[in-house]
Amino acid sequence: MKFSAKRLMKLAAAPLLVAGLAACAAPFKADVSRFQAQLPAPAGQTFAVVADDPALAGGLEFAQYADYVEAEMIGLGYTEGTPEDADLLVRFDYGVDQGREKVVATRDPFYDPWYGPYSRYGFYRPYYRRSAWGYGWYDPFFDAGSDVRSYTVYTSGIDMKIDRRVDGERLFEGKAEALSRSNRLQYLVPNLVDAMFTDFPGRSGETLRISIAPEDREKKVKTID
Repeated sequence: MKFSAKRLMKLAAAPLLVAGLAACAAPFKADVSRFQAQLPAPAGQTFAVVADDPALAGGLEFAQYADYVEAEMIGLGYTEGTPEDADLLVRFDYGVDQGREKVVATRDPFYDPWYGPYSRYGFYRPYYRRSAWGYGWYDPFFDAGSDVRSYTVYTSGIDMKIDRRVDGERLFEGKAEALSRSNRLQYLVPNLVDAMFTDFPGRSGETLRISIAPEDREKKVKTID
């Protein structure tokens, strides 16, 4: 299989781009849910990443984030094509909400609430224009404690669908969400894409919490909780 210079550069640059954008010492954790129906195993099929929201099509920001998805697809064994003739169309969307204030209450300075459990509940998702799905988060910061302060948390997410171009049949749907204190899409989107493609395509209908180790060393270590 031959790759163009552009494809090779994207594939080689993806881990470096993610490493350069990781800004926290704690692991990046995302809830990932994936559904599939007859998604073909990678065997050189062509694909093209397109904006699920037409308003994003042609934008430089979308093109940058699409590069991460393209690099992951190429790494799996698919071949980059064009929207006009590709076997598969990968529809991609992303966003982050406006954030909400939280109260921090910890029992001791070494307690790390990010490793606590979580549960589902409904919440607003203004950054997805056509999606109604969402996962809630248990917030351990509300546990009683002597050290109290406030901060802002943001909910970010990506939405990815794969359709067969010739007849429009839906072959894959995936969503990844994360709660963080950062609202920088340049940091969030690469990590969410990384989580989406961990053990891709995954078991249909299963939701996992995927942790990506801090980029303080050359090799990333991913775990599935």
